[in-house]
Amino acid sequence: MADVISYREAVAEGIAREMRRDPSVVCLGEDIGEAGGVFKTTAGLFKEFGPERVWDTPISEQAIVGAAMGAAMTGMRPVAEIMFSDFLACCWDYLANEIPKVRYMTGGQVTVPLVVRTANGGGLGFGAQHSQATENWALTVPGLKIAAPATPADVIGMMAAAVRSDDPVVFFEHKGLLASKGAPPPADHVVELGRAAVVREGADVTLVALASMVPVALKAAELLSGEGIEAEVVDLRCLVPLDVTTVLTSLGRTSRLVTVEENPYQGGWGATLVSVVADEGFALLDAPVRRVAGKCVPLPFADALEERVIPTVDKVVATVRGLAAY
Repeated sequence: MADVISYREAVAEGIAREMRRDPSVVCLGEDIGEAGGVFKTTAGLFKEFGPERVWDTPISEQAIVGAAMGAAMTGMRPVAEIMFSDFLACCWDYLANEIPKVRYMTGGQVTVPLVVRTANGGGLGFGAQHSQATENWALTVPGLKIAAPATPADVIGMMAAAVRSDDPVVFFEHKGLLASKGAPPPADHVVELGRAAVVREGADVTLVALASMVPVALKAAELLSGEGIEAEVVDLRCLVPLDVTTVLTSLGRTSRLVTVEENPYQGGWGATLVSVVADEGFALLDAPVRRVAGKCVPLPFADALEERVIPTVDKVVATVRGLAAY
């Protein structure tokens, strides 16, 4: 394998590794076959595994997720693609009301081991209906695991864990990260779901970020370092399971917390994390908690306006500066 792999290539590689390992893994979605996916995240799968295991579907999110649910209940491990995470709304009944409840309602007799992959997030000027970060939608539904990797290696490792999970996983692939590159992981790479990573160490403030906000937080930390403020950056990786332990451990070192999230401020995952920290780690805090989050407006199409809505490096730097001086 090459010295570097793109996030986009890592998606296809992660799926391919699991399909080679387990013949019950199948893929379905719009244009994922011969076309290799609208974002080229399934390139090469159709050629290697053929139409028996890579299914092009009609343009119906309900059909895709409904078929995946049935397949999962009867012994397969489907990986279903919803082209844009905004379109999860089209199959919300299956995703919120059916899939996460089957295992509970059958007393564990039936599991639904499926992955719903979806292209998530803004920053590319795709407008209000194709740019949302929707992790917080899924976060309101008990019974779903939520994964949102920030690096190519994590894409592969977390895809392995997601496909092998006996519970349904919503797997958010950030559109803004697709072209980013990183070192490819080893052959048997698995990243346990619910295990955050400290991606930069620091003693002054903890920045907790997810997906495309991880590079934003890292860039902010780099700039702050020049001012003598050392930020520790935690890549949360998953929202369910939520790794509060890593956050609290970091907070024990820094005593200050800033969450950096693309979800809208209203109902964003940072609110949940902050409330848990207030419950379990209040004594660790030496300053108020701050949240840098998306604005509560539909996402603008114009890039200059979109930048006003989504968290940026400058917004993070300004927030941390203020907190460091508290």
